[in-house]
Amino acid sequence: MLDYPLLAALAAVIRTGSFEHAALELHVTPSAVSQRIKQLEDRLGTVLIIRAQPCTPTAAGARLLRHVEDVGLLEHKLRADLAGIVPADKAPTLRLAINADSLATWFIEVIAACDGLLFDLVLDDEDYSADWLRRGEVIAAVTAQPGPVQGCNSTALGSQRYIATASPAYMERWFPDGVTADAMALAPALTFNMKDGLQSRWAQAAFGKRLTLPAHSLPSPQAFLAAALAGIGWGMNPKALVADHIAKGRLVPLLPDRPWDVALYWQSSRIVASAVGQLNQAVLKASKRWLITGP
Repeated sequence: MLDYPLLAALAAVIRTGSFEHAALELHVTPSAVSQRIKQLEDRLGTVLIIRAQPCTPTAAGARLLRHVEDVGLLEHKLRADLAGIVPADKAPTLRLAINADSLATWFIEVIAACDGLLFDLVLDDEDYSADWLRRGEVIAAVTAQPGPVQGCNSTALGSQRYIATASPAYMERWFPDGVTADAMALAPALTFNMKDGLQSRWAQAAFGKRLTLPAHSLPSPQAFLAAALAGIGWGMNPKALVADHIAKGRLVPLLPDRPWDVALYWQSSRIVASAVGQLNQAVLKASKRWLITGP
């Protein structure tokens, strides 16, 4: 039988990143938190916390955190179902993996619709966000992977449409004779980070061959868009973020007839399916408004 006060200490350390902050959250001393973590590790025979700045979980620690959060969600649902019989408790925290462009365009609407829930969002590329589910570190993810992760349900949300865009001044400087493969091999692109292959995939589809693109790395949707507006580079921006800029002439599509659609899926743990109905409904409603569905 797992000792939930010990698990609560583990969850607090992982959430806050330190024994000191966990102690403040639990209203105990850092020494007491340390003793609880050590006791739990001794019982299970494995290290659960990597003592660093910040503290991070081992694979076993992350799985236990997922269990604690699952139990918290189910208890929250039980309290709601038995309102007036079981006293209310503090709002549970949902840890989700999501790509930055979804957060920048439509997912805030989801959070706003989920009153009474707290969110801890992990940002990762849509091609990698499902890995957080596989490791048991989140209860749900927005991902480009259609096949369900073991123990999860997968629902198609629609496609995020991207447009390759740059400023008029950038187009005049780097593509004076039109957007060609040779010109693109010299023109600075924008990428989110090393995982971001969107620009390369679009260029390969447009020109029928793989291109090596010189690129700035800007891990922020806002900075990414600002860099395009400033003429620093061209990049694949969500249509929802650039439609107004294109309409007003601040940005220009590189190839107007070549948008790029990325299909997104919502994968969530079956264990807590009954407890996250509000979240699932909010995700489906927001994605229907913002994403492209159908042929």
